[in-house]
Amino acid sequence: MSKVKSGVTGPKAASSAAKTLKSGNTAPKSKTAAGSTLSQTNAPKKVTSEAAASAASSVLRDGRTSKTSKTAAASALAQRPSKKMTR
Repeated sequence: MSKVKSGVTGPKAASSAAKTLKSGNTAPKSKTAAGSTLSQTNAPKKVTSEAAASAASSVLRDGRTSKTSKTAAASALAQRPSKKMTR
């Protein structure tokens, strides 16, 4: 059973996501993660999709990615339901 986190995107992550989306030289995966982050700004019941979570994971592992993009990606992953099974 997955646990849904009830958090929403905070101001720092939202600002980072907006900057990432505005940047002209940002990779598509970074923009996907940033878009997911921004869509959850005032929506506690929304969760990150599997595709956006995968993109966010790639962004966090890429050493060339800016701190701003990584902040947005981390927020997107934090709002993804956990895959851990509960006993």
